Amino acid sequence: MDFVKDFTVTKEENSQVKIEGEIPFAELAKHKAAAITHYGKDIEIDGFRKGHVPDTEVVKRVGEMAILSEMAERAIAEAYPEACKHHKIDAIGYPKLSITKIAEDNPLGFTATVAVIPEITLGDYKAIAAEANKEKASAEVTDEEVETQIKDILRQKLAYERMQEAAKKNAEAAEKKADMGDTTELPTPETVEKEGEKETHTHADGTVHDGPAHDEPEVKAVSDDEIPELTDDLVKELGQPGQFESVDDFKAKVREHLSIEKEREVGAAHRAKITDKVIEASQMVLPQILIDSEIEQMFAQMNEDLTRANLKMDDYLGHIKKTKEELTAEWTPAAEKRAQLQLILNEIAKVEDVKPDQAAMDAQVDQLLEQYKDADEARVRVYVASVMTNEAVMQMLESQS
Repeated sequence: MDFVKDFTVTKEENSQVKIEGEIPFAELAKHKAAAITHYGKDIEIDGFRKGHVPDTEVVKRVGEMAILSEMAERAIAEAYPEACKHHKIDAIGYPKLSITKIAEDNPLGFTATVAVIPEITLGDYKAIAAEANKEKASAEVTDEEVETQIKDILRQKLAYERMQEAAKKNAEAAEKKADMGDTTELPTPETVEKEGEKETHTHADGTVHDGPAHDEPEVKAVSDDEIPELTDDLVKELGQPGQFESVDDFKAKVREHLSIEKEREVGAAHRAKITDKVIEASQMVLPQILIDSEIEQMFAQMNEDLTRANLKMDDYLGHIKKTKEELTAEWTPAAEKRAQLQLILNEIAKVEDVKPDQAAMDAQVDQLLEQYKDADEARVRVYVASVMTNEAVMQMLESQS
């Protein structure tokens, strides 16, 4: 069988292709024994053990056409990937198959419509990255940011102490009331009306709560002029015992923490700026199957997060008053962008011949296989290669000047 001559490929809409061709009946005949075995394994006939029914009896039971259809499915399963390989088709997902002609001793006609990796026209990604790199925000932590962070830490400390003190007083008052016996009077219309009036309570975090306090401690919000002076003795009370030795030590560690956090935030924002502009400058027709795949991953991640929080998806959807379909509609633009970006990074890696370091990749694969004992090594290797290739491409773009 000549897969190039015997099969034709036609481009369809939405990054799909249709493969059409015929398979000689001799190829189908090779699968007849397997087709009969497939049906015969579950047939029970008096006088024969299950799975050992003669072929002629199996054919009588299921019919010639059922056997022929099974032969056709097996022949197509062999021919389809070969046709893709010979016609250099980068198929995505499973094809939609349709048998156009099937009869005993005749060639089998079929079509297969499948999504393919779309043709991508890249913009000038190096120039785009170089321009964006000129405008990258500074990740340097200022003295003002350090002082603001320290004020927030001290404000939270004082608010927590006030909350603890208020809770202690409430507990003491409740205990005293219990020791004196229940002196609660019967409610009157006046007391009922008073209790129903809106009251305002300020919490330790500065938020305001309307309505009865319900025994919740009333705590005055911490103003800036109430924040205590930072001293060596005070910083020793912060964090874990022995974590901070002096004001200078405390400030240095606050700056270090802010620097790590800001570097991460600035880096993520800068990468997003580059990728958004590269996506905007590129052209492709995105197959729906890739969008659907991204949305499935987003739901899987969400479900995993909910499970860790001991929540169920249906309960969460009920809480936010949305259906899965409504979330899908909301997430579709982000899913499209994620799919586009992955295709673009793959294309840039191909054009620039960007490949991850083999030794580093092997080490990462070994680490994951050690952590996830039941994982399939081939899939882990594909995943690691994809992540490391993406990172290598992004580093290449961030180095442009």
